[in-house]
Amino acid sequence: MHYQDALAEEIRNSAARLLAEDVGPGDITAELIPEKEWARARVITREPTVLCGVAWVDELFRRLDARVALRWQAADGDRLEAGAPLLELEGPARSLLTGERAALNLLQTLSATATRTRHYVDLLDGTGVGILDTRKTLPGMRLAQKYAVTCGGGINHRIGLHDAFLIKENHISACGGIAAAVEAARRIARDLPVEVEVETFEELDQALAARADIIMLDNFSLDDMREAVRRNDGRAILEASGNVDETTLKVIAETGVDRISSGALTKDVKAIDLSMRFLEQA
Repeated sequence: MHYQDALAEEIRNSAARLLAEDVGPGDITAELIPEKEWARARVITREPTVLCGVAWVDELFRRLDARVALRWQAADGDRLEAGAPLLELEGPARSLLTGERAALNLLQTLSATATRTRHYVDLLDGTGVGILDTRKTLPGMRLAQKYAVTCGGGINHRIGLHDAFLIKENHISACGGIAAAVEAARRIARDLPVEVEVETFEELDQALAARADIIMLDNFSLDDMREAVRRNDGRAILEASGNVDETTLKVIAETGVDRISSGALTKDVKAIDLSMRFLEQA
């Protein structure tokens, strides 16, 4: 399935799951409000953020109650300062309240991923080095968080185990060496990129000899990264991984590697503080 088609399907499925887990057989507290009560509400961010999740919220309210009108004040990928409005909603008061938590849960998580990514992208500004995500995503949110990374200016490493080879230590051992593993990968799918993770210069030389497309330098020191760049001499794409955070990002980039991957973009983000308040009722 094409990525865009898979993403559209995931948006539909995600909205359905969120409503099922939160609303279940019905929102009993919302029944306190008269059925015909109409209301307007606004969602704001209480901290600087990069917005992400518009399509998910649209789909969620479409499924919940098509009478709810959503007027977005920003688009995915937009930077917003604290206090800025994201969205205004109008419709049955019951439906606004029923969908509130599920909508905010989505927005605060995806916007957090996009915001963290943009921060890393800003730190790398001027280096020419790209920041990549990993498969260390929140369970059940792989495609959503991968999309959020792109909204923040990052690059998707691979979506799953199906769209690129990443040959690690155990693969190498089971195949009988780096050369044998790369050769087997070429036989299986010649059109897919082959990446090899290396931990030593000996493994680096073997990966270069095997003509791997990408070589991941796993937990190399800064000096060893510089030496790896010298040995590589532009033959393969070099990716740095391990010990990556906002304090080390720039110095890693300055070693001359082509890109840096970090699980921190997706696995340990802190949710953005969002708030929804009614503006008026009629």
